[in-house]
Amino acid sequence: MSFDSSALRAYFLGLQERIVSRAEALDGTPFVTDAWTRGPEERLQGDGITRLVENGGLLERGGCNFSHVRGPAMPPSATQHRPELAGAPFEAMGVSLVFHPRNPYVPTVHMNVRCFLAKPAGREPVLWFGGGMDLTPYYGQEEDAAHFHRTCQKALAPFGEGLFPRFKTWCDEYFFLKHRQEPRGIGGVFFDDFAELGTEGSFAMTRAVGDAFLDAWVPIAQARRDTPYGERERDFQAYRRGRYVEFNLVFDRGTLFGLQSGGRTEAILMSMPPEVKWRYQWAPEPGTPEARLYTDFLRPRDWAAWAPDA
Repeated sequence: MSFDSSALRAYFLGLQERIVSRAEALDGTPFVTDAWTRGPEERLQGDGITRLVENGGLLERGGCNFSHVRGPAMPPSATQHRPELAGAPFEAMGVSLVFHPRNPYVPTVHMNVRCFLAKPAGREPVLWFGGGMDLTPYYGQEEDAAHFHRTCQKALAPFGEGLFPRFKTWCDEYFFLKHRQEPRGIGGVFFDDFAELGTEGSFAMTRAVGDAFLDAWVPIAQARRDTPYGERERDFQAYRRGRYVEFNLVFDRGTLFGLQSGGRTEAILMSMPPEVKWRYQWAPEPGTPEARLYTDFLRPRDWAAWAPDA
């Protein structure tokens, strides 16, 4: 399979539609649709569709974006592992989502699948894929973490036994707040600069990850959405959301790529939670449910191997 932007585009658009349709059914609130186009007079050209819900029944804020853009030079965030491509024209497309539920017992979730094509002068084009998904609970449940990881494991299994543990470790290392020395959540899978299965195989693997998202997250959301909560839980949720903001603005390659390449700021920052709090040197009291998030969940674990008596 050679680079076929029409096949890639059709898949990503279809994935966005499937996810949004399922999320709308779960939420009971229609998503806003904002289609956009950027012409040749702008630094970043292309088009996309932003789908967003705010103040929904399940999602306090949730967005699922498709974009297909072209630019004259790869931004620094996209070439930190490929310095030889600095300054090369590029084409990129993909789907990115972040769902911030209202109920603190429903985890925030992120998923992204994407493709890049760099076109360095005098050389063959370079194509690669990236993506993954990760879960950020506020009140962790072992069975939820195990389900999420096992779904990722199942999606990757046809492409080699070594991919899931490798991408799981990559996710743990990537979604780590170095300035806090703390994981953002309980991880999942993450991969980038990936082309080792060839174009067709790497695209198939990327599709498998994207297609697994609904199976990974929807059962968790359905199981936890009606759990009673009060101001204490909402307050802790807002505090932990602060870690999400810190990661996205300081470390996240997708956010940095969008901002550095001149993308649409509103769409890029749709990943931000609607209500956030910060406190100075705060820590939960030992023995509380809030403390259990730190002791039992915010550390790398082999969630796919978890059992109730483990």
